[in-house]
Amino acid sequence: MVRASTGRFVLYLLAGLAVAMLALMIAPFAAPLLVAAVLAGALYPLNERLAAALRGRRRVAAGLMTVAVLLAVVLPVGYLGLVAVKQVGAGIDWVREAVQSEGVSGLARALPEPLDGLATRALQELPSDLARLESLAAQQSGRAAALVGGFLSATGVAALKTFLALVAFFFLLLDGPALVRWLDDAVPLQRGQVAELLRDFRRTTVAVLFSSVATAAVQSVAASLGYLVTRVPHAAFFGLVTFLIALVPALGAAPVVVGVGILQLGTGSRVAGFVLLAWAVPVSLIDNLLRPMLLRRGLAVNPVVIFFTLLGGLAAFGPVGFLLGPLSLAFLLAVIRMFRRDQGM
Repeated sequence: MVRASTGRFVLYLLAGLAVAMLALMIAPFAAPLLVAAVLAGALYPLNERLAAALRGRRRVAAGLMTVAVLLAVVLPVGYLGLVAVKQVGAGIDWVREAVQSEGVSGLARALPEPLDGLATRALQELPSDLARLESLAAQQSGRAAALVGGFLSATGVAALKTFLALVAFFFLLLDGPALVRWLDDAVPLQRGQVAELLRDFRRTTVAVLFSSVATAAVQSVAASLGYLVTRVPHAAFFGLVTFLIALVPALGAAPVVVGVGILQLGTGSRVAGFVLLAWAVPVSLIDNLLRPMLLRRGLAVNPVVIFFTLLGGLAAFGPVGFLLGPLSLAFLLAVIRMFRRDQGM
């Protein structure tokens, strides 16, 4: 007869093995699943109102919400890609005309004086005629093909992850309550504690998303004011680029403002370039000051703690840590609260 302690040990071992196998299966899709869960939790109340307006058609409501999220991703990226292709094409034409008419050294003369000497020294090592440039380009065709292949591979992986995130988002909106009830029955916690944890997670994720969008919006408005004052061409385009880049964890809007400032210097607009380079400092400070303040809506802790939670999450988990950091803190606070309540403290 098997002893109770031995049977309990084997049961714990099997449970740990099952959890490990499940973690290994989920790991390749952890990022898109996390994004889907965050979006589903944040948009679930809106989906419920839409389903009520559609007379209980939850599948239709979840489908419409999924299409809306897809368009919110595809339309800005498509617009940026279209404008970027036009600008790159115009830049290539300008370089080709400059090389054909004045040689490679003509490219350096188009730059302002502070950059002219540096560019001239760099270009002295390049061929001076178009035929030799074409020969050099042909020699590097293999490397270029490898770069293009790597870009296409990365694009395919990103498209696959986006598709998986959208599928998970749809089913989480559709069957979210049933999933919560199943977890409440399956997880060995007291009745209602899983739902309590998920409510805390939802409040935290809503705060993270709201703080991210609001901070990116304020940064893009501030950066766009700088673009308008310095008369940057296509200011609306760069404003949209600033907003999208500011949504990316650990980047913010400052790199875009600095890049536009360097472009202005490169095209001879020295005053505008230096103004934008200086303006990038207050634009970057918006992220460090505003985001922790807004995150306090979901995490009732000191903004300094939230700030270091964001940094720690990014350092430990990469871009996904921007969500995992605050969620880990929310999980810890929820567990402590449950423990103190159960212990009568």
